[in-house]
Amino acid sequence: MRTLKNIIVFLAVFYSTIVFNAGPLHACTSAIITGKVTANGRPLLWKHRDTGQEQNRIEFFNKGKYAFIALVDSPDKDGVAWTGTNAAGFSIMNTASYNLKDDDVKEMDKEGVLMYKALEICGSLPDFEKMLDTLSKPMGVEANFGVIDAFGGAAYYEVNNHSWVKTDVNDPRVAPGGYLIYTNFSYSGRINEGMGYIRYQTATEIFGQKAVTGQFTPQWIFNNLSRSFYHSLLGYNLCDPEFSPENGRGWFIDQDFIPRKSSSCSIVIEGVKNGDDPLKTTMWTVLGYPPAGVCIPVWVQMGEKQPGLLIKRKQSDNSILCEWAVGLKNRTFPIKRGNGSRYMHFTQIYNTTGKGYMQQLRLLEDELFKIYDRTLSRLENEGLTGKKIATKEIEEMYKEISLHICEVYDRL
Repeated sequence: MRTLKNIIVFLAVFYSTIVFNAGPLHACTSAIITGKVTANGRPLLWKHRDTGQEQNRIEFFNKGKYAFIALVDSPDKDGVAWTGTNAAGFSIMNTASYNLKDDDVKEMDKEGVLMYKALEICGSLPDFEKMLDTLSKPMGVEANFGVIDAFGGAAYYEVNNHSWVKTDVNDPRVAPGGYLIYTNFSYSGRINEGMGYIRYQTATEIFGQKAVTGQFTPQWIFNNLSRSFYHSLLGYNLCDPEFSPENGRGWFIDQDFIPRKSSSCSIVIEGVKNGDDPLKTTMWTVLGYPPAGVCIPVWVQMGEKQPGLLIKRKQSDNSILCEWAVGLKNRTFPIKRGNGSRYMHFTQIYNTTGKGYMQQLRLLEDELFKIYDRTLSRLENEGLTGKKIATKEIEEMYKEISLHICEVYDRL
């Protein structure tokens, strides 16, 4: 007789088949966390991106009112950005929504174009609202845009072709825990439509456990959300001992975890306290499949001197670090025939020997954060951040971490 868990897994497989046959969807998991509950009082803007384009990179732009850095798809030309922050401390990301559209407009998916424009011309939330009001309609979007600025502003904007609704994360009536989570539905949209409800519940449970003590950090988000294999509906975590290789072959359906085969990056933008230099805003970046990636911080003030592992190479439009992460991901999803691409060989990621690539990269990233903390604490104490950022010292830091990163990926 089947156990309840067997039945649940069977239903999950059946449900997965229906969803997969419906075709790919752009899906992301995100959150805005106000400085009231972070470890250092600075707000955090998190985007875990899922998309059909697995190769992306970081790029610096300086053609508009504000210089900015942004996540771009490797094949994209100028004019499209998927997450970013500018010299005014204005930062933006989005998640696709599937319950807002109320018309028959065909030309859609302009979210990246809208965010690029916002990074060029917006210095605050009011600037962004003015832009939304003045853009020609229809805007070609159906999305939740998360925005923070250097003046303490933090909000989501639920936007369709003709209108928008603001959700203020600083309002305790709306966000009593000091944060809000968004996936692929909008609160002002049609009830019981949209996507991402299971991921939303997963993130809500994980956030709720941490909210007891607060002290959210970018590193905590990457380790506990971007690389979490907890499934809230099925009630298990693939990193638990019961799912060790000794208890099975280590194959699982890739469905409704926060990190999935379609995950192409995870970014946490750490803003500034109201009144601080906006150029201190930091974009903590994990390119590629997050369980197979490591974090590197980037700043607008570094201009064209962004870390070589994250930017376009001479011989390719791709970031080499993204390529390495995608290569490890492909080991985890080796089956190409039929529905084989829906199955992940999880013991490649995590296993009882501690040799899964996510486990080895976790040790590397722990060391990287020690280097980041040491370098940034010294520069902060010397007043060499923001407008006075010590470019030479940051470049030396990038060289140091690149050696560690290349050494570990060579072994993997």
